[in-house]
Amino acid sequence: MEGFLPMDVCHLPKGFQLKPGNHVDNSLDLWTRTDVQTCTQWKAPIIWDGIFNPIYYDEMYKKQNIVIGLTVFAVGKYLDLFLEGFLVSADEHFMPGFSVIYYVFVDDLPKLEEMKLGGRRKIKSFEIEKHKRWQDISMFRMKAISKLIENHIKHEANYVFCFDVDQRFEGRFGTEALSESVALLHAWYYRRPKYWYTYDSNPHSAAYMSTKGDFYYHAAVFGGTWQSVKNLTESCSQGIMQDKQKNVEAVWHDESHLNKYFWLHKPTKVLSPEYCWDQKIGWRRDIHVFRLLWAKKQYSLSRQID
Repeated sequence: MEGFLPMDVCHLPKGFQLKPGNHVDNSLDLWTRTDVQTCTQWKAPIIWDGIFNPIYYDEMYKKQNIVIGLTVFAVGKYLDLFLEGFLVSADEHFMPGFSVIYYVFVDDLPKLEEMKLGGRRKIKSFEIEKHKRWQDISMFRMKAISKLIENHIKHEANYVFCFDVDQRFEGRFGTEALSESVALLHAWYYRRPKYWYTYDSNPHSAAYMSTKGDFYYHAAVFGGTWQSVKNLTESCSQGIMQDKQKNVEAVWHDESHLNKYFWLHKPTKVLSPEYCWDQKIGWRRDIHVFRLLWAKKQYSLSRQID
């Protein structure tokens, strides 16, 4: 796409090693992809196709008998338009071969039950209150996820990933994505210079960033151990509540708070945009596989509040 600048390639010195973390990440071949950045300045890997062996990752994690939680919110028209397709595709591509629990938040439980989603995995549904604005729905999820982790996930799963529902899985989104704290490079920003990054610039907001951060992260996907995700969601929820008390709203709502959090608390693993790609960007030489794709946006319908 025109307007994108070359992404900085991480030139790794001989003998370079990742920051100590999960030992399975020592198998990553960061030198395989010389066309993209494969590590951060704080030595966290950036996961691209070609730098990991999926068979080895799966074998190592199967020995640990892990369970992965997946949270998703389908409120209003999002329930009708996207949820079924999202979950069906997740059955096939999200953590294939592993035990996964879907934690689904809706504002209409009877409608969810009518869908009769009979996949191979356990679905736990939760009803949430209706909000007048889609922005409030977006920001409310941080509080809801934090509460969910405390009441359910920490007793049932080792890791948890949080997704927007208006997406569909197209390829493997597997154990190579697991780590203590996982962030995602935003597909529309990863090759742009930092002055394009849309961090919050209002000093009255808890999401305010006085300087440009490391990357611009997409709130459509984040995850990690349940402890790490609980810390993130609690922090973001507190920031959102502080803003509400000041009658302030961050420019990109919960995503602004998420970017502030990851600036202060560096993720231990970063996912490349192949883990959440928008086909409107067009063809890019460095995107070898689509793992998760944005669904066609239907804002005129999906953001209607009944």
